[in-house]
Parts: sequence; C-alpha cells; structure tokens
Amino acid sequence: MLRIVLDCDPGVDDAWAILHALGDPGLELAGITTVAGNAGLGATTANALRLCEFAGADVPVVAGNAVPLGGGPLTGDVAGAGGVHGAGGLGEARLPAPVTRPRDGHAADFLVETVGAAPGEVTIVATGPLTNVALALRRRPALAEEARDVVVMGGSLGAGNATPYAEFNIAADPEAAALVFAAGRPVTMVGLDVTLRFRTGAGVLERVRRLGPLARDLLLPALAGYRDDQAPDGSGAAAGRPMHDVCATALVADPGLFRCRPARVHVETADPVTAGRTVADFGAADPNARVAEALDAGAAWDRVLAAYARLASRMAARGDAAGQAGRS
Repeated sequence: MLRIVLDCDPGVDDAWAILHALGDPGLELAGITTVAGNAGLGATTANALRLCEFAGADVPVVAGNAVPLGGGPLTGDVAGAGGVHGAGGLGEARLPAPVTRPRDGHAADFLVETVGAAPGEVTIVATGPLTNVALALRRRPALAEEARDVVVMGGSLGAGNATPYAEFNIAADPEAAALVFAAGRPVTMVGLDVTLRFRTGAGVLERVRRLGPLARDLLLPALAGYRDDQAPDGSGAAAGRPMHDVCATALVADPGLFRCRPARVHVETADPVTAGRTVADFGAADPNARVAEALDAGAAWDRVLAAYARLASRMAARGDAAGQAGRS
C-alpha cells in the first residue's frame, strides 16, 4: 500500500480524487492539505473535512495558503475557474457543515513532517495550485529527495484552460510551480492534454448510479454542478465531464495506466501574458519531470469505480452497524 498526502483545493474533481484515495486498496491517505484555488481556503478546507466525515474516514486535514507566493488572490473566481465548481466548490452536493476542525499548523509544515518521518515512503499528490508544496520545499529543500514522488496534476502540452496558454493550477501560482519543477528531483506531471480524455461518459455514469448514497448524495450532485465542458474534440458536455484530479491518484495507484516520458519542463513566470505556460523538452539531457502523454481511460475508470464501490460498501456496513447499535 502506497502512502500519499493529497494537497488539493476541493473542487468537484478533487472530491472525486479524495474518494478514490479513500477507497483504493493500493493507497493509504495519510493526510489532506488544502490550498485556495477552485474556491477560497475556508471553503476548500471545509470541503475536505466534510468529505472525510461523509466517508467515515479519520484523515488529518491541514489548511495551507490562501494567497500565492507573490501575494494577491488565489481563487478560481480570479484565476479562471469561477463558477466551474459551483458556489461552494462541490457542485450541487449539499453535505452538512463539518463537525471536525482542521489540525493546527500550516500545510507546508505537515508536508515536511509527514514526508520526513518516513523518507522514501510518502508520495505528495498535488491537485491544486502548488503554493503549499513550494513553501514546503523552501522550508526543507531535501523534501524533494525524501518524498517517494511528487505527482502534479497541472500544466499542459497544448492550450490552457485558465488562459489560452496556461492550465489553471499552474496559472494560479506560476512562481510556486517553477520552484517545484526546479526542486532537483524529477516530478511526475499529469497535464491537461491527458486529463481532458478522462471523462464521465454515459458508461461511467451508469456504473456510478449503482453506488447508493455515495452516488446519490455526493458523486452525482457534485457532477451536476460541475461546469467544465472543455473537450479536445469540441464535444463538450456531451462527452462527459473531465475528472482531471482523479488522474493523479489513479497514476499513483497504478502507474501502468499511463505512458510517461522524461522531459525538461519550463514554467513561464516572466511574461504576464503567458504566465503559467508549461513547455516540455523531451530531448533534454537533464529532465526535471516525467510527463504523462497518454492513459488507458477504460482501465483507469475500472480501478477508480472499483474503489468507489469498495468505499460505498464500507459506508453501508457502517450504517448497518450504527442502526443495529441504535436498536440494541
């Protein structure tokens, strides 16, 4: 079982990624760190807490940065994702307010402490702006070597979705992204050109609908309020919504689902027009990344949906046990 810390900004696709991590038998979710991005930091942190409570998972949640390294706003409304994830970040899902509170401290310190306590064992999976990861690397440059891997859902080998040039997570804090890619140890990049091909089409939705309360109360209403219609072939919503962030957890769970190649990835920070653009040189002698070029979407969905089914079964068993306790 691979231990991961998920640094995220829930977000509908982040929520689907968290649930995948909770249900996949090959993954142990050691913690969730939150950053502003798809919504403000208060909302992303509350969403992470309510998702764990809904799933019955005892996972530490630690809040991180509300602003990028250079200051200023770090939210979807400003950086390009406004309205994509609904008013609260979870589409049309209406989970109760969280009862638990985030753990004290900053996300960057949690990343440093968790990875440092078990060198070579913990993978950082970043599915939001990279501010927290960059701050952690500033505080402990050895973190890049101590982590088993750093997997980034972000960037694009083609057009962006926040601007014509840049994918949202990188555009939200280009300086942080540049720092992470320059950390001295290759990161794994799953970019927009790949994640746009991992979509909730009709066959996926048919299988999701069998998942009881997990589908009825969370997965489906979250999806109903998710407005990401971009598709590489112009088909838009008809092809299903892209679950970008689930690609990152799926890659950690089964790297064989993806084809990756080493490359030197440059993050543009100087030009305000193209800030956040990622350019990959696959012929470079000094690669700083393994870049995903393709995925087996069908096999990846099989794995993810099996994880959801496993989580749904655990939730049902917990509900049955609670009901029996109440009758005794």
